[in-house]
Amino acid sequence: MRPIAFAAALALTPLAACASMGSNGGAVRATPGDFGEATLINGEGQRIGRAQFRQGATGLLIRIEATGLTPGWHGVHIHATGECAAPFTSAGAHVNHGEPAAPHGLLNPDGPDDGDLPNIHAAADGSVSAEVFTTRARIANEGPGQWLWDADGSALIIHANPDDHTSQPIGGAGARVACGVMAAG
Repeated sequence: MRPIAFAAALALTPLAACASMGSNGGAVRATPGDFGEATLINGEGQRIGRAQFRQGATGLLIRIEATGLTPGWHGVHIHATGECAAPFTSAGAHVNHGEPAAPHGLLNPDGPDDGDLPNIHAAADGSVSAEVFTTRARIANEGPGQWLWDADGSALIIHANPDDHTSQPIGGAGARVACGVMAAG
C-alpha cells in the first residue's frame, strides 16, 4: 500500500498534493486500500485539523479531526477545485459530474450530488472527531464514484451550519469555515 501525501493549504496560497512517481516519471494513482491526508485550515489560515482518506472497494472513508468550530452540527461537502483561498469560494461548487448533474441533498429524491456527505457534530469545546463514508467519490483511479484527483483536484469543506440535505444549492449549510486541499501532483 502506498501512502499518498496531501499538502496543507495556506490562506491565499493553495498548494498541490504530492503523488509518488512511477518508473516512467508519471504519477502513480491510488488504488483500493490507499490513503491520503489533507490539512484543514480556517479562514485565517490556521491549521485546525486534518482529514484522512482511505479508499475501500465500494467507496471512500473520510476521518475528520478538527478543533475551533462552533459547537453543534456542520455540513461537510467535497468541492470540485483543490484550492483553499479564504473565504474558500476558490474551491468551487460540489463535485457533481453526472450527466445530467444531480441536485444537492442526501435526502433529495433526485439527488444526491457527488459531493454530499453526512453532517458532523462539534462538541461543546468546538472539537470534532468523526468518520463519514461515501460511495459517490474515490481517490482510487478505478472503481465506483467521482474521481477526486482530476487535473484541478478537489477540496473538503466544512460549513458553518448543518446541511438540511434537501434545499438547493447547499442545504442551508452557510459559510465555508474550514478547507483542506486534495489535488493530483
